[in-house]
Amino acid sequence: MVVWTDQERACIQDIFSKLNYEDAGPKALHRALVVYPWTQRYFASFGKLYNAEAIMFNPKVAAHRVVVLHGLDRAMKNMDDIKNTYAELSVLHSEKLHVDPDNFRYVYNTFVFPICSIVIAATMGTSFTADVQAAWQNFLAVVVSALRRQYH
Repeated sequence: MVVWTDQERACIQDIFSKLNYEDAGPKALHRALVVYPWTQRYFASFGKLYNAEAIMFNPKVAAHRVVVLHGLDRAMKNMDDIKNTYAELSVLHSEKLHVDPDNFRYVYNTFVFPICSIVIAATMGTSFTADVQAAWQNFLAVVVSALRRQYH
């Protein structure tokens, strides 16, 4: 169980209150697929992602990232019980989708944290301080741990 400080809770809630999911979600996934082209293999069912333009205008890319942001929103609303909040999603990824559990850590380190941080920093401007970034990083680490839970 994670014990969040009042400051961490406030930081995470502030991030989500300022996010435009329809804008930030697609931007984050688009950037990741362009900057880290090897991540495209995780999204083979999305069709051809052979260049930046194809990725940018792919409706499945945009839709999936919005889904992911809403999933993170769900974790934010249940910060005291993220593992149980994500129990079903963990089972889905492990038993139905057969996602390698190391993919969660890999995607977090190379995609979710750096790319989402850039998009969030652009949204928040100067209010994206080191403390906010630290809270965001801790929050995402707990989310990744919850997604990997079924594998333990």
